[in-house]
Amino acid sequence: MGDTADTAAAETAGAAEKKQDRKAAKLAKQIGAFAKQHGGVEGQLAHIGQAGTRIVLVGTDGGWGDLVAPTFTVAQLAAEKAGLTLHDEFDGEFAARVRTGPYEWTRMAGIQIGGPENPAA
Repeated sequence: MGDTADTAAAETAGAAEKKQDRKAAKLAKQIGAFAKQHGGVEGQLAHIGQAGTRIVLVGTDGGWGDLVAPTFTVAQLAAEKAGLTLHDEFDGEFAARVRTGPYEWTRMAGIQIGGPENPAA
């Protein structure tokens, strides 16, 4: 009976690993598309609690975006599959590469600098 339980556990673990691989491959494809659109890309992984891990992307042209992986392991695997250069921190030098546009400025600053007000919650 022990063999049956071990086999079932191994099959479950194998299915979970395949699911992680599929998710990582999908994220890697998105990272690759971002890199192509922005002339290259570097990134940083940030834990966001139970929601998973954010993969912050900064393109060579200053464009930026992010993706969310369900776990840190999946995020690391996706970065590896995509050949993404990772930074340990989103420090000043790395953050200085980010170029923001009018949309970000109005969303971040809102009415403080004359941007549109955010809708009431």
